[in-house]
Amino acid sequence: MKLHVRPVELLCHVIGALLILSGLVHLVVFAVDGGPWYGPVSWRKPVTFGLSFGATLIAVTWVTSYLRIGARLRTVLLVVFAADCVVEVGGITLQAWRRVPSHLDMETPFDTAVSMMLAVGGGVLVVLLTVFAVTSFRHRPTGPTGMALAVRSGFAIMLVALASGAAMIARGVVLARTGHQEAAYHSTAPLKPLHGVSLHAVLVLPALAWLLSRTSWSETVRLRVVKVAVGCYVVAVAGAGVWAVLTY
Repeated sequence: MKLHVRPVELLCHVIGALLILSGLVHLVVFAVDGGPWYGPVSWRKPVTFGLSFGATLIAVTWVTSYLRIGARLRTVLLVVFAADCVVEVGGITLQAWRRVPSHLDMETPFDTAVSMMLAVGGGVLVVLLTVFAVTSFRHRPTGPTGMALAVRSGFAIMLVALASGAAMIARGVVLARTGHQEAAYHSTAPLKPLHGVSLHAVLVLPALAWLLSRTSWSETVRLRVVKVAVGCYVVAVAGAGVWAVLTY
């Protein structure tokens, strides 16, 4: 990993760490308070979203340092991304403490506003991460052997996560707006494995490439290992996709 840390990178790392801490704190809350782990109202959501958004923010901040993108543009995109992560986790956590669903809840004007805020925030995430993904393919990323492939593959697979997330929100909103509130809550289940598996490829694959760069293996062997890892990840995503189709 690169040793020089820019102010925006430090900011994003701190925010990411705080989001992860929030997830861990709510895991303790769940252990003390109890209640269901699954379902639209549970402590699972602030736990998983805190951990996931925190890890993703840290990963994207690090990985984008290998992209050939202007420093000022990257700074703006990362600041917006970090703010959006805070809004998403904050909204989900707020609703968990209020004991109401965070997504697709149209029961009251306030709950509708929170749900729509989270949906808009999801749209912002899609735009930002798509920009980073496109940039990785327009200009070859820098870094050690295998990093370019890892970064490009990580972002490409992440686009699957974004598409599945958008599909969950879109279908749920339609069901909720047409009076099928309970069906809206349960409609996201088939796509959750696909969304979860594909979301963190942008961390796993580049981290592997970086770890391999610390070994004494030849560049040929390191690149081959990254290619195998990408292939395995694609198979895992394809499997989750088949499951989504069969259970949708």
